[in-house]
Amino acid sequence: MNDSTPNTTASGCTQQSASAPTEHRTAAEFWEDRYRSAAQVWSGNPNATLVDLVSDLAPGTAVDLGCGEGADVVWLAEQGWHTLGVDISPSAVARGRNLAARREVSDLAQFEVANLDEWEGTEADLIVATFLHSPAELARTRILQTAAANVKPGGHLAVISHAAPPPWATQHAHRADMHRSAKAEFESLDLGSDWRVLVLEERTRPATSPDGEPAELVDAVMLIQRLH
Repeated sequence: MNDSTPNTTASGCTQQSASAPTEHRTAAEFWEDRYRSAAQVWSGNPNATLVDLVSDLAPGTAVDLGCGEGADVVWLAEQGWHTLGVDISPSAVARGRNLAARREVSDLAQFEVANLDEWEGTEADLIVATFLHSPAELARTRILQTAAANVKPGGHLAVISHAAPPPWATQHAHRADMHRSAKAEFESLDLGSDWRVLVLEERTRPATSPDGEPAELVDAVMLIQRLH
């Protein structure tokens, strides 16, 4: 639900190292607490893998699920996409709106607060979900299935996720169902034959641990196109 690049000067922690108990908090409570804990949680840069995946697509309408502080939404708007950012946290959405205003793309970048577990969808040419993970319970597979159902014919679904926990992760910060390969992610959606796979792979990228040590992260990357 973010760009996965933490602003450690602001928050001092990452999603992967978040250690506050989640047993008695909903996903909405967890993420609102997370965003209210710091003036800025993520880097403010668009996700580099998303940029690589969609830069060659013709702009149309787009939805970013779990948009966080809005960096990807604003980047898409700057490329000409009419983009809706949806997040469970009011604080995150407020920051997204402020970022869009500062970058003068508020006419193309809209935001709304929604319980993603109950989100019924908005039709779009492109729907993206970048690190839509949550230590607190979230019906992730159902959310992505709903997203797929709202992709217009000829449109695309882009999903970037953590294929494996980071090397510094503690056991309590990660549920067993939070990490899948790209192939397992695609198969879990059970979309049928009306989709063409464009990208389905794992990619590694360098990272820095909360202690400042170099590390390598593994992402599952999926880009699929609805045929009809």
